[in-house]
Amino acid sequence: MTTQVARDAMVPEPLALDVATTASEAGEVLSRDAVRAVLVTEDGRLVGVVTRKTLVREVVASGRNPAKTTLGEIAEEPNATIDSAMPLDEAFDFLEQQDYERVPVVEDGKLLGVLSRSAIQRRMAEDEEPVEQ
Repeated sequence: MTTQVARDAMVPEPLALDVATTASEAGEVLSRDAVRAVLVTEDGRLVGVVTRKTLVREVVASGRNPAKTTLGEIAEEPNATIDSAMPLDEAFDFLEQQDYERVPVVEDGKLLGVLSRSAIQRRMAEDEEPVEQ
């Protein structure tokens, strides 16, 4: 059996906005209940992340114009990324140790997907050999 890697269990093509997207546009996306953060890319490369907290701190509290402030100006470094070739068991251990639910998956800086602990658990459960009784 071949070793599964992060690429095998990630959700491909995650929600990402370009660096030129305005804070106002990002606010509309982040107002959806299920969206907690948006990944920010430039030419497909991950450059950062913007959360609701980022918008409040960097735009609202700072008095910036949300229609003129771009995500490239306010995006924060992601807490972590996982390389697409990282073995799945190592990726799971990393997420557990850091207490992350999900993390962007990159390959040479290019955003490929998002990997979550629950997706890894499902993938690993599917691959377990049935126990004979």
